Amino acid sequence: MLSSRSLFREILDNDRSFQLFCSIAASGEAQGGWENARIAALVPESMRPLVPKITKHGKDEEKHGRIFNALLKKRGLEPVEVPPETDYTMLLERRGIGLMHEKLRRDRELSEEDIVIYLAHSRVTEDRAAAQMAMLLTACGDDVETSRAIRMISNDEDAHLAYCHEELLRLIALGHGEAVGHHLRESALAEISVHRQVSLAVMSHMGNILQWPAPKSAALAAAIHALYAFERAGGWRRHTELKMPEMRNALGEPASAAPVL
Repeated sequence: MLSSRSLFREILDNDRSFQLFCSIAASGEAQGGWENARIAALVPESMRPLVPKITKHGKDEEKHGRIFNALLKKRGLEPVEVPPETDYTMLLERRGIGLMHEKLRRDRELSEEDIVIYLAHSRVTEDRAAAQMAMLLTACGDDVETSRAIRMISNDEDAHLAYCHEELLRLIALGHGEAVGHHLRESALAEISVHRQVSLAVMSHMGNILQWPAPKSAALAAAIHALYAFERAGGWRRHTELKMPEMRNALGEPASAAPVL
């Protein structure tokens, strides 16, 4: 019987699939680090108090990239090229979700709505990341080194999600409610489609590496399509709900260092 835990365990136990998995993850985290650093540099004057939190968000993402690369190094592996069809961040950008890299490369101050877009996009993607890290942590089982690394990332993702909730609620209180609602909905609907696209691509590559039989690959593809159907029918709304988190001021502390693996 297929389960998320057994599937991830199979991927983690094989050097080539582990290599691809960590390379995809490290690349995505590095992109997130760069994006947050550029956003922090371009925050409008009216929102300057957010700069330390955006900066920490970016440093956490960079740290996660280093952690995944360290996991590779520990197994004597090098990062491999990331197939473009598995590049979650860039596929979202092509759909117009989040702040475009072209805009972030300019030395021009962002608008308040740009910050709303950034936080709405982050709330949706961090929700997905937090859920996936929790699932991966379960899959690690008694693999102490990998579990320790994934737990640190998982804790950070929870903090990032809490930060997004708190800051979006603050912006709603300041009169940005309509923009927050619009960009959350837009981001969520695009994200569920891109998540399906990337999941199918990643599972296809993993299937080739691990030589999965056709029925197993078909069952996994069906499960991915079923999740998308659920999310498209209304499950996407969970990515747009906001509530004040128990973890307040989650990014108010300096970024922690990456662990030595």
